[in-house]
Amino acid sequence: MELKVGDKIPSFSLKDQKGNTISKEDLVGVSNLVLYFYPKDDKPGCTKEACAFRDEFEVFTDLGAKVIGVSADSPQSHAKFAEKYRLPFTLLSDEDNSLRKSFGVKGNLLGLLPGRVTFIVDKFGIVKHVFDSQFNATQHVKEAKDVLLSLSER
Repeated sequence: MELKVGDKIPSFSLKDQKGNTISKEDLVGVSNLVLYFYPKDDKPGCTKEACAFRDEFEVFTDLGAKVIGVSADSPQSHAKFAEKYRLPFTLLSDEDNSLRKSFGVKGNLLGLLPGRVTFIVDKFGIVKHVFDSQFNATQHVKEAKDVLLSLSER
C-alpha cells in the first residue's frame, strides 16, 4: 500500500552510514522530515540528487527539517558515498527494502530500478507531500523546499 498525504509513517529501525540504529521514534516529535528514497549510491542521478540536498542543507535546517536519504545500499556503501560527496545528512540502509515496501515506493522502468520518491513528513509523523519522479532528481529538492516553506507559513 502506497502512503498518501494524511497517512502516518510506519515504524522502522535501520542502520545509518555510521552504523547507528535510527528509528521512527528517534525522529517523530523532533522535526519535520524530508525522507527521500533513491535507487543506488554513486549513480549519476542519485549523486545529483544527494548533492542538491547537500547544497541546500542549510535551508532545510533553517526550515526545521531533517533530510534523510534511503536506499538498499549497505551502511559501508553509504559511508563511502557520504564521505566522497561531503553529505551532511543521514543515509539509511534499507537492505531488505522493508521501509521502501512499507512506504509503498514502487520500482520504475518495468521494475528494473528502485523508485525515486520523496516524502515530506511533519514532526507528528504525518505525510504532508509525496513527490515521485524517477528522472528529475533535482526537482525533489525544490519540491521539498516549497512544501516546507508552506508548512512554516501556517
